[in-house]
Amino acid sequence: MENTFEQGPIRPPSEAQSLLLRVTRNCPWNRCAFCTSYRGKGFSLRSLAEIKADIKAMKRIAVALGALSWQLGEGGRITERVVAAVYQDANTDDAQRSLAAWLYFGGTSVFLQDANSLILKTADLAEVITYLKKTFPTISRITSYCRSHTAARKSLADLERLQEAGLSRVHIGMESGSDAVLKFIDKGADAATHIAGGRNIVAAGLSLCEYIIPGLGGKRWSQEHALATAQVLNAIKPDFIRLRSLHIVNGTPLAEARHAGEFEPLDEEEVVREIRLLIENLTTEGATIVSDHILNLLEEVEGTLPQDRAKMLGVIDDFLALPLRERLIFCLGRRRGCYRRLSDLQEPTSFALLGAQIDALLENPQEMPAQLELLKHGFV
Repeated sequence: MENTFEQGPIRPPSEAQSLLLRVTRNCPWNRCAFCTSYRGKGFSLRSLAEIKADIKAMKRIAVALGALSWQLGEGGRITERVVAAVYQDANTDDAQRSLAAWLYFGGTSVFLQDANSLILKTADLAEVITYLKKTFPTISRITSYCRSHTAARKSLADLERLQEAGLSRVHIGMESGSDAVLKFIDKGADAATHIAGGRNIVAAGLSLCEYIIPGLGGKRWSQEHALATAQVLNAIKPDFIRLRSLHIVNGTPLAEARHAGEFEPLDEEEVVREIRLLIENLTTEGATIVSDHILNLLEEVEGTLPQDRAKMLGVIDDFLALPLRERLIFCLGRRRGCYRRLSDLQEPTSFALLGAQIDALLENPQEMPAQLELLKHGFV
């Protein structure tokens, strides 16, 4: 297969089975103190011609995959055998492999890259979506990242036009509802902007997913971060609230602020308590809290409000009620990627091995936070 198409560097975890269509490159803001995704890269809009050329290339690859399927005796279906053949072919690239995987999973979902695709002119983006769906009629769901600033500036009519064209969901990195925290991390939006942008998305009939970073306020603003974030979310009423616990990456302004003593991060237990305070103060009905990232300590803290509030708080309280040594064993097991649920503590072999490592770390307890943080680097 000689055809290929351009792909950006990231997507939300929930878009793992989505085809990635790049309509803009990088991030127009690119100043958030915690983010490294687009550092040193300039932002640009892709032209309609470029985007449509990529969609045409995707179609040609899909046709070639169908022919390969017939050659392999799979009757035109993109089966596991066909995908394996593509992945084993040294002449294919990541884009071609991703399209094969997308077709294998049904070819129904598309994610528009990069960080703020809705900044494209509404007419152009609507044309992209229409052309994409015409080219691949199996598509039933199209999603995109968007900045609150952009969503707030778009007219309701523009957002409704995108929804009518086929845009299904918008992902927004709200991070915090605290103006103090938002200013500190140089988010380029305040609470009022988050509310205006989020309400616009919801009013247009689009599904809205807001991303929150527990721990982003550090010790100084932890309580304010939780309470103000809950207040903003209550005002927006998004469909999804996704938790992404803070991990400070070296080379970011936030890492420099920590080194200078201007930011003191929370430990694992303090982040859990902050999440508890957030959930306690969320009143928006129908919002689903999702904890689908390895950086979150308690993956089980998921559910829909208000009916699952007690269950989610119960998971947190069960963790906090554990003896100190067991809490530390769970933290270590989670950071090593071998624990997902509190009940995993009941597996005797891993518990004994992790316990021995914790006992060794407890001989120098001041080193434990750094050791646990070091393990996170493998996940980001």
